[in-house]
Parts: sequence; structure tokens; C-alpha cells
Amino acid sequence: MKPCFLDGRLIGLNSCTSHLADIGGRSFGPDAADVHEEGLYIPPIKLVDAGVINDTMMKLLHANSRVPVQNEGDLYALIACCEVGEERLAGMMREFAMESLDGLAQHIIDTSREATLERIRAWPRGTWSSEMMTDGYDFEIKIAATMTIGDDSLQIDFAGSSGRSRFGINCPLTYAQAYTVFALKCIIAPDIPNNAGALEPFIVTAPEGSIMNALKPAPVVMRHVVGQLLPEAAFGCLHQARDGTVPAEGTSVLWDLSLRGGFGHHHASNQSQFAMELVHNGGTGGRPTADGLDATAYPSGVMGSQVEMTESTTPLIVWRRELRPDSGGAGKYRGGNGQVIEIGSSEEAPFQLAAALDRITYPARGRAGGKDGARGILRLSSGKPMNGKGEQDIPPDDRLWVETPGGGGYGLAEQRSEKAITDDLRSGLVSKDAATRDYGFTEKR
Repeated sequence: MKPCFLDGRLIGLNSCTSHLADIGGRSFGPDAADVHEEGLYIPPIKLVDAGVINDTMMKLLHANSRVPVQNEGDLYALIACCEVGEERLAGMMREFAMESLDGLAQHIIDTSREATLERIRAWPRGTWSSEMMTDGYDFEIKIAATMTIGDDSLQIDFAGSSGRSRFGINCPLTYAQAYTVFALKCIIAPDIPNNAGALEPFIVTAPEGSIMNALKPAPVVMRHVVGQLLPEAAFGCLHQARDGTVPAEGTSVLWDLSLRGGFGHHHASNQSQFAMELVHNGGTGGRPTADGLDATAYPSGVMGSQVEMTESTTPLIVWRRELRPDSGGAGKYRGGNGQVIEIGSSEEAPFQLAAALDRITYPARGRAGGKDGARGILRLSSGKPMNGKGEQDIPPDDRLWVETPGGGGYGLAEQRSEKAITDDLRSGLVSKDAATRDYGFTEKR
């Protein structure tokens, strides 16, 4: 975060956020017992003071990372982002002869709030509830949501959900609020700017100590495993309030592959040291008027990690990365397909996966008669199954095999058009056997 100035006067704050490759602790995995094992806990502190880098802070960060050079570069990039933001903001204000942002900011916030309330008031009043089960880690997790729409707010309460886990898949309330409200806004007010006014009418609560409101020092580094499923719980309520407005369930949770090697975990002394977070996705749910998206992240929206970048910065080979046919749930609108990924070491040494994946036990559910998407699969290429959560080794003579989940289908499969089925067959997204089994389709000769 950086204060922004115009001709020596403070005009606001500019900030940017990014994950770094590795910050000490147990790395980016769910096995920590509390937040202090998950990395380096830093209170608000100046990184740059009067244009001078805080060398002591940089040395501490450097010493607490397995890949310090990458992290140092990322930090300088973040500093540059804040500086460019300040320059652009000051340039805009000079162009329009503005002395202050206060009046404009208040107008935007007030207008956005009223526009959001107008959209909420177009929905029926009432209370609706939904439930879903997720894989969890030490126990299966129940997500229970109750939504109430009134004249001046839309509230979702997660009372009745599971308590906190002993592992790092818990959510701070702010994270649960952010992902839940994002989903609500996508459906109810997608075109209204994102600001305090637009967000104010959406109220999200959860009991203290629940998995959606874990208090410090609960471990939370892999909070996305639960938090990115909360939009599905919100959609379950919205579907009851107004049919035909939300998609079927999707993979939702990113299939992040946190990989590392060469830091004394194994006996291979000549192994290259690396720590890499590969981001991959499954399919989204079928929509009320269109198929789901293949291998696409929602609600996170991030792009999948590129093979070329992975192989050029780590001793890894990506042997396979392709769409997973038949993984999208059947329906009038098919769920999006997941993907198949196979990764091995380019050295005669093992590497480690810190897994935090979901949708292996509980698939993405179809909606309005659509079928469920395929469950995710995590195993070795030799066939040995792996756990969806926790630190595990990939031997040097084997490979990591990943099949990301598919999205649920929307609507009855028998209502899918012949052209859509033919197109799926031609593109290889659906096999002939699945077309016959799920849609009763027979190719004409």
C-alpha cells in the first residue's frame, strides 16, 4: 500500500496484492497446525521510507523464503505497480483540474449503493436455505447457507455449517464475505462498479469458530478450498428465489499444485531447489442458456499456469495437459470439462506435492435436472491413489497424474439439441459411448 500525492498533497492510498512463490513456514499447503507455521507473520511496517528501501525488512524476507530471488523480484514489481498507479491517478486529476477525489468518490459510492439496492428490490422478498457437502480434510464439511432478501439488504448467514478444521483450510470471515458477495454481485448487479457503496447492501455472517469464521491463530493458508465453494451455496439460495438465474455447480475450487524439491526433504543431494505453485482449473457448471466453460476458473478467474513457464523455471516435465472428455455433466446445457495433467521430474530425484484439492468425493451437482460433473482424480501415473489433501511425494520413477473435476449439467439431457451433441462428438469433448449413455444419441450414417 502506498500513499498517493498530487503536488505534495495526500490524495489517497493505492495498493496491489499478489501471492509470492514461497514465504517460509510449511510452504503453500494445508498441514500447518496454526497460522504461525504457515509463513512469516508481518505487522504493518514501512517497506520504503522517503524513497529508501527498508534493507532490514528485505533481509528478513530474503532469509525466510526457499526462493528469495523470485520473491525479491516480485516485491519490486509490486512497488512499481503502486508507483505507476500513483502516477496515473495524479495525471488523471491534472487532466481534469481536480484538487481532491472526495466529492467524486462520494458520488460514486452513493450512486452505486442506490443502484445495487434497486437491483435487490427487483428480487422477491423472503428467506431461502441451501446445503452442500465438501470433501474437507480431517472431516467432511457441511456448508449451510440461509439467504434473506429485504427492502434494504440481502443477507446470507452460514449458521449450521461445520466448525473449524485443525488444518489450514479454514476461512477468515473477510475471505468468506468476499467470495460470497462476489457471487451475489455477479448475478444481481454485475455491471455496477465494485466499491464500498455497491457492496454495503450485501451482508454475510457466520458464527465465530465455524469454518467460515475461523479466528486467529487458526491455520488459514489454503482457505480457498472452502471459500471458493461459498458462491455455490449462495447460488443454491438464489436458484430457489428465482429459477433460471444461476448456473449449475462447477469445480469452483482451484486445483493448485504446490510443488517443491531440493530442500532436504529427500536424500537426493544433487536435486535442483525449486518451489512452484501451478494453478489449474476444472469445468464450470452449465448455464441457463449455454454450456459451462471447459478448464476455466470461477469464482477466482485466474489463468492456468503455462507449460512453457513451468518447464523453464523448474526441473519438471509436463508430459500431458489436455481436456478431459466426458467430465462435464450431461444436460440441456453441458457442464464444462476438466483437464488431464501429467507431471514428472526431469532429474533422478523425487519431488513433493502439498495438495489442497476438492470435488474428489463430492462432485459438482447438476441443476434443473442436469447430471453431476465427474469427480476429480489425484494419483500417480502407475495407478497408486493419492490423497486430495496433505504433503505427499512423487517418486523419481513415477509421475503425478491429475484429472480436474467437471461442472454439473443444466436442464434435462434429453432436451439437448442434436447439433450440440454432434459438435461435442466432433470436437472430442464427449465420447460416442457417453453420447449414447447420457443422451440416447445415435450417429446417423
